Amino acid sequence: MNGLFKKTIIYSLIGIMQFGTGASVLEAAERFQDDSLVRQEMRYGDHRQREEQQRHEQQRKREEEKRREDERKRHEQERKREEQRREDERKRHEQERKREEKRREDERRRHEQERRRQHDERRRQENERHEREMKRRRHESEWEWRRRQERERDRHEHALREIAALLIGILIGSSDQ
Repeated sequence: MNGLFKKTIIYSLIGIMQFGTGASVLEAAERFQDDSLVRQEMRYGDHRQREEQQRHEQQRKREEEKRREDERKRHEQERKREEQRREDERKRHEQERKREEKRREDERRRHEQERRRQHDERRRQENERHEREMKRRRHESEWEWRRRQERERDRHEHALREIAALLIGILIGSSDQ
């Protein structure tokens, strides 16, 4: 009995499998019959799908081109800003250099004017001293006075040459700059 029961179950399962396979084949065959409407729907579906893919691809390309164009514009703006920053910095350095040069020139002129003023003052003092020394004093004899005048003339000429040498040094120093 056991054997008969096993065979019944096996044959039943084989029958069910055949029935399922047949149903699947029939179902598939019905869809691909000469039904032009079904085929047309499939063609239009494929065509619509291709058109949708093409539209999607074109949209993606447009977005990519726009992104690249935006990136290019942004890069160009950054480059222009960098060029402007460099130009501004160059101008600022040039202005600083000119201010420093002017400051040095003004300082040199002030220094030169001060040295000339000191020179003029020394010359004035020397001339005043010379005038005093050249006058005869009450207690001096003629001979002593003449000797003192000679010494004073020599001393005065030496002092004036020294003052003139300083003035020449100033002029030479200022011409180098």
